[in-house]
Amino acid sequence: MRKLLCLLAATALLVTGCAGAGALGTGGRTLVVAIVSNPQMKDAISLKGEFEQANPGIKLKFVSLPENEARAKITASTATQGGEFDVVMISNYEAPQWAANGWLENLEPHMKATPGYDEADFIPSIRQSLSYENQMYAVPFYGESSFVVYRKDLFQKAGLDMPAHPTWQQIADFAAKLDDKQAGISGICLRGKPGWGESLAPFTTVANTFGAQWFDKDWNAKLTSPEFTKAANFYVNLLRDHGEVGASSAGFTECGTKYAQGNAAMWYDATSMTGTTEDPKTSHVVGKNGYAAAPVEKTQASGWLYTWALGIPKVGKNKDDAWKFMAWMTNKEYAKKVGQTYGWNRVPPGTRKSTYEIPQYKEAAKAYAQPTLDGIAAANQQKTMVNPVPYPGIQFVGIPEFQDLGTRVSQQLSAAIAGQTSVADALAQSQKYAETVGKSYQEVQR
Repeated sequence: MRKLLCLLAATALLVTGCAGAGALGTGGRTLVVAIVSNPQMKDAISLKGEFEQANPGIKLKFVSLPENEARAKITASTATQGGEFDVVMISNYEAPQWAANGWLENLEPHMKATPGYDEADFIPSIRQSLSYENQMYAVPFYGESSFVVYRKDLFQKAGLDMPAHPTWQQIADFAAKLDDKQAGISGICLRGKPGWGESLAPFTTVANTFGAQWFDKDWNAKLTSPEFTKAANFYVNLLRDHGEVGASSAGFTECGTKYAQGNAAMWYDATSMTGTTEDPKTSHVVGKNGYAAAPVEKTQASGWLYTWALGIPKVGKNKDDAWKFMAWMTNKEYAKKVGQTYGWNRVPPGTRKSTYEIPQYKEAAKAYAQPTLDGIAAANQQKTMVNPVPYPGIQFVGIPEFQDLGTRVSQQLSAAIAGQTSVADALAQSQKYAETVGKSYQEVQR
């Protein structure tokens, strides 16, 4: 942990252009909110005027960054207690760890003091993933598992039928048949962009269902095991043979754009993708999509569990104001506001049970609402992994070192996808990184 904090302190020097948290703005206080620049978050930024109008004296300043950059800056600021941000967007990877470290405000008193907020309305697995010792330290903005979206029209034209619960081999076979480079349509889109929260999210679910582990129960690194090797070869070869152009630099946003523009027959990714695939303003494939469960190999399920959420750094100076904003962005009414303003397919999914009872949302989301809920419900280690592991997490390894370890391994994976190295060499180098981490935990056990 000391090494991690030193690294984060150095990274914090790169955090520039941010007003101090709780700074005085023109006519009142300014809350600085660090947020990831995904589509649903951009909608929240565009609606900030409604919050400011309802809360005179509070102004919002968003620091919106791509996922990898946001993670680095938010982690550096929070870990070093830099105080740059009043509100931070984090996930179920960070929330329990940071709560245990004393870096986050306990939100239970705030929720209980807010009439109508109703924390019991949160989907139980999402709520638990943001808790430490049964106390919530972050509140979910949207929740997700993973599934496959596919072009029903292209499947029909090719005489193919997508099962409700496909295997990865079936997906690979479909990709081979639907790949049409002349028409500019790849058989599938998968993330290849480096980043522990980018390419490693879908890849690790593939590794899990192939029977692989990052570490065994004794913290022995297993990145060159037959199972991990088979999964890596499968993923890399599928992308190289039938994936999108420029796959080694494609992440969630890039794959979303390619699929929505009609340039891919399938896309395996987060269930929150529907805000992109079903948006009539930007998607060319609305009405042509089907949704199937995350593909499997040896397990019952393989989808991940993830939530982008909001937390308050422990050193925050304006916690009451920060909570007012967070409550506005995560309450029951926010879903209705987004649906009425931007369309019901743009509603942040996967957090509140009540969202799935809104008549307009039920109608708009009928193709994917149940697959989303089913994926979230099945996202646990017992259903998605073959062998027990000593760490929490499905698409990530829930230890502090994974931010660095995962990024390094993702760079090796991306290089293999780009043809710059072999899978065997990429895994051999990755194994060395993982062994160093594993040994530190073995020493603690001794």
